Amino acid sequence: MTEIRNGGPRVTLRPPQGGERGPDAPSEWDDWGPLPDPILAPDIGRLLIVVDDEVVGDMTWHEVHYGPNEGSRAWNIGIALAVPFRGRGIGAEAQRALAEHLFATTEVDRVEASTDVTNVAEQRSLVKAGFVREGVLRSAQARADGRHDLVVYSRLRDDL
Repeated sequence: MTEIRNGGPRVTLRPPQGGERGPDAPSEWDDWGPLPDPILAPDIGRLLIVVDDEVVGDMTWHEVHYGPNEGSRAWNIGIALAVPFRGRGIGAEAQRALAEHLFATTEVDRVEASTDVTNVAEQRSLVKAGFVREGVLRSAQARADGRHDLVVYSRLRDDL
């Protein structure tokens, strides 16, 4: 995959090189408790978020299905951004760039993201990136401290 740039040279998404990983990006919403080894997850795509030649986070995406046919596929995206780079619009630029890349390189008509109902900063970032709030997924996520509601957002190919 080639580099993706959105909004000028400020934010670049690029594939990891070798075993390269994003920086530690802890948040209050990431306490999962015990995880299986290896983590059981769908095939996940990953790009690093780079600002001024520094890796500041990473983006992931995986396929979700809303029916058995190809037209019912969508992408679900996620982001992890190092603490010093939050609140600067970098996450919104990265999420917009990834959605546009997925629309340009795949046939899906829907890219979605969800976040904890208390993660207001991420909700604002998704709106800034062109995503539309759809609703609340009640008790959708299990974390170490119990069940959590998520807010789901989407961006459609027709939204471009």
